[in-house]
Amino acid sequence: MLTDTHCHLDFKAFDGDRAEVLRRGREAGVTRFLNPGIDLPSSRAALRLARAQADVFAAAGLHPNSAAQAAPGWLEDLRSLAASRKVVAVGEIGLDYYRQHAPPALQREAFRRQLDLAAELRLPVIIHSRNASREDEQAVRDVLDMLKVWQAAWRARRPELDGRWGVLHSFSASAALAQEAIALGFFIGFTGPVTFKNAPDLQAVARTLPLERVLIETDAPFLSPHPHRGRRNEPARLRLVAEKIAELHGVSLQTVARITTDNAARLFGW
Repeated sequence: MLTDTHCHLDFKAFDGDRAEVLRRGREAGVTRFLNPGIDLPSSRAALRLARAQADVFAAAGLHPNSAAQAAPGWLEDLRSLAASRKVVAVGEIGLDYYRQHAPPALQREAFRRQLDLAAELRLPVIIHSRNASREDEQAVRDVLDMLKVWQAAWRARRPELDGRWGVLHSFSASAALAQEAIALGFFIGFTGPVTFKNAPDLQAVARTLPLERVLIETDAPFLSPHPHRGRRNEPARLRLVAEKIAELHGVSLQTVARITTDNAARLFGW
């Protein structure tokens, strides 16, 4: 039993074989798929897919790279989408200093407003935090600083979110920042890059973290794990991420599958 906590099944990369992709994922042991939105149209598409498939769930959110294109009233539209019972999180939201399709100040404002929306709706958040380069961790640092302010404002009013505030998706920063996120009550998500031969630093981070705070993801159609690097990714390859995490921790695949599946259930409340 595996749970893919981040895959974009609504993307056009799957338009030709979406049903087959889901079937292969199920045959590979994936029992739940979480499809986050990146803007209003993709959030609506994610929700339509979730309503059509019992084992697919959705998150609704405005990705930082979509912030500049958002129409007036986008937050209220997002609020309406997030009210559905198949929407289990607000996301993916956050900061992206790599592409910067939107100015950082605009990204931060959209992020702040969606954090407050998630707390109002009692939902966890799925956070995108991409740095400008491998050496620069400013995006993750800024995300954590904003999360601290957000939690300070909402912690007393939302005790049910304690320990399940959200996940830092596709984590790629230092172990120190990962531990800081865990201390705030967040989970850490690992994707295909943790399997890459040239990723010893990321593997070292994964090795240091308690499995009870780890989630596994594909981010399909992106970030295909070794030995499929560079090809279209899909949920059936989640097992390769789980196998690498198991190897790094010196435990069985079954142990990683069980713990990460339990973690996802606790975080997203399904």
